[in-house]
Amino acid sequence: MVAVPGGRVTLSDRRTQRSWQVEVAPFLLSAGPVTQARYAQVTGERPSTARGDGLPVEGVSWWDALRFCNALSRQEGLTPAYAFDAGAGTASWDARADGYRLPTEAEWEHACRAGSTGPRYGPLDDVAWHRGNSGERVHPVGGRRPNAWGLYDMLGNVWDWCWDVYDAEVYGSYRVLRGGGWADEHWSCRASVRRRSHPTYRIDDVGFRPARSVVPDRAG
Repeated sequence: MVAVPGGRVTLSDRRTQRSWQVEVAPFLLSAGPVTQARYAQVTGERPSTARGDGLPVEGVSWWDALRFCNALSRQEGLTPAYAFDAGAGTASWDARADGYRLPTEAEWEHACRAGSTGPRYGPLDDVAWHRGNSGERVHPVGGRRPNAWGLYDMLGNVWDWCWDVYDAEVYGSYRVLRGGGWADEHWSCRASVRRRSHPTYRIDDVGFRPARSVVPDRAG
């Protein structure tokens, strides 16, 4: 896990022409997307279309990602961040928990930018697998240059699920995707790009990376 410093980030949505600022507290974020080997170790499952231990897990839904986070938290003796209401089909996030969770999209963009202000944190072909250089396939995690904070594959390779609802009034429960993937054109692999998907969908260029909150030591 990489320690991401706090800061302020400006989010924007091209469809609505809206922008808004968010204060981001310090948090921890996985240096890369969850690999297939790690996913199998935690869940016993291998859902991906392309197979390879070092490849990012894909073909996982938003719900799958939440369940992985809770399972990993329990394995490591941490407090799970999510509670599920099966009857209502909803999940709630306990912000006081020290367990694994999905990043918010503000956290994601702040971490992706790593202090940079342009559309990308480096030349596209140096930092991302995208349609122009991927050979139409997913690649092992960490094969491109990281950003200034040591985070790999923030752009390209697979999209990352985020916690947030995309636009409840228009798209209901659809959740935010960030980062672009191996099948995307260059304009989708930018720090500011927002995409959406239904939380039950499993797609071959969508994965995730866990985060953790920095929880104050209550013993102190």
